[in-house]
Amino acid sequence: MKDPNFFEKVFDVVRLIPPGKVTSYGAIAKFLGMANSSRMVGWAMHAASNAIPPIPAHRVVNSSGLLTGKIHFGTPTLMEELLSSEGIIVVNDKIQQFKKHFWDPTIELL
Repeated sequence: MKDPNFFEKVFDVVRLIPPGKVTSYGAIAKFLGMANSSRMVGWAMHAASNAIPPIPAHRVVNSSGLLTGKIHFGTPTLMEELLSSEGIIVVNDKIQQFKKHFWDPTIELL
């Protein structure tokens, strides 16, 4: 069987993030053994809109809890709306109580 490429590995991790939780580009990169590849995780999230099964890309934010990827959603507020529907409060594009909602794949999946 072919080894999945980096984007597919990112997608597999993101599909495991539970509703009401978020993680960062860097946390995913670190989990995949490529700690300096946060931007590549970002590019994977940019490509996630066509993935099947769907990717909950709205659950991936920067390391400060900012919705830096929101420009890649259908509307300027869609990412925030999706997070809000899961009980996550966002103010000025920043997740409130970020540590409470943070899901670390290196802890949750190892």
